[in-house]
Amino acid sequence: MSFFGRKPSAPRSKSRTRTKEPSPSPSPAAPPLPAPSAEAVFGANKPLYLSRPFADAALVKGKFKTIIQLPPYVDMWEWVAVNIFDFYTNLNEFYGVLTEVCTQQSCPTMSAGPSLNYLWTNQDKKQINLSAPNYIDSVMSSVQTILDDENIFPTKSSQNFHPSFPHTVKLVYRQLLRVFAHLYHAHYEAILHLRSEPHFNSLFAHFLAFGKEYELLEVADIRGEADRPVGVGLLWERWKEAGILDS
Repeated sequence: MSFFGRKPSAPRSKSRTRTKEPSPSPSPAAPPLPAPSAEAVFGANKPLYLSRPFADAALVKGKFKTIIQLPPYVDMWEWVAVNIFDFYTNLNEFYGVLTEVCTQQSCPTMSAGPSLNYLWTNQDKKQINLSAPNYIDSVMSSVQTILDDENIFPTKSSQNFHPSFPHTVKLVYRQLLRVFAHLYHAHYEAILHLRSEPHFNSLFAHFLAFGKEYELLEVADIRGEADRPVGVGLLWERWKEAGILDS
């Protein structure tokens, strides 16, 4: 399999297929805190993406197991790379449709919840506040640069993935999650006006199920902190309880 519709190359041999490395036995930990209710997070202003019928609108009915499982004889990291590229491409297309409503004036911060604004880490490793359009443009530009780097996302069957690839792809996943979180929080009404909520919900659920299966999704990233919860964290909880994200 070659990446991204480029010139096909010979499939990677079965002997190079990666499997998940077993994690060390964790030490006993306290049970996770229950997720806050929508009322506790949003008060009387429950967002539409958590309300019926919008929260349940989807193109894919049932679980995502069949579309996220590793195909036979396919390198695991290659499968992850192909899917991350697809998530990036599809999310970027959705954002492109919403740029008219996601402006410097309407979105002066990268908001993702009633009290949550993401900060961008610049080249000096300093966290700075950016408007949502600038933040998202920075995400998409940096991810595109990573995808185009043959040392990180190789396209030749003879080239191995760099040892840092698992760490890099988790950082990419986290930034894409933040873009999803902002679009849900700030622009879901525009998505409804486009009658695209089944498409967007299915893309996001696929993204979450894939991240869960391949250990890209960190619970802290989707839930946020107690005083700064991520709005779509409640949607994740809802779909998880419904078994949609099971693999």
